[in-house]
This record gives sequence, structure tokens and C-alpha cells, in this order.
Amino acid sequence: MTEQTSSGGNNAQGGDGEQAGDGERITLLSIVFSVLAAAFGVQSRRNRERDFTKGNIYVFAIAGIVFTALFVGVLYGIVQLILP
Repeated sequence: MTEQTSSGGNNAQGGDGEQAGDGERITLLSIVFSVLAAAFGVQSRRNRERDFTKGNIYVFAIAGIVFTALFVGVLYGIVQLILP
């Protein structure tokens, strides 16, 4: 009985943390990495599924718009520096 309890406690805390964090929200850093990975087409299936199950569509939409605006702004700035 003690052996089952200790191994059950390890499974709830250990591993990849998905069981313990099922109700948790996605962190800002995870959102940024997901948006960057999606923008460059290298988003993993596991992360995409996590984003759709735990994430909020509005947060990802806003993050995508902000990333796109920053990307276009950086490109515009580089072009303005290069061209006289």
C-alpha cells in the first residue's frame, strides 16, 4: 500500500508536468514562443494542441498581430537604413 502511494505521488508531481498542470494557463513566455514558432512554420504538434486546449484565442490573436506589426516595422526600418 505504501509503495503504491509513493509511486502515485511521484506520477502526479513528476514526469512532464501535464497531469499536475491541466488546469493551469499558458505563460506569457510560452505564448511568445508559440507565436514565433507558428510564424516561422516550426510549431510542434504537441505545443499546438496545448495552445488550443489551454490557451485563449484572443491572446494568441493579439500576440500574432503585435508580432506582425513588429516584424513589418523592423523590416521597414532596415530598408530605410539601407536605401538613401
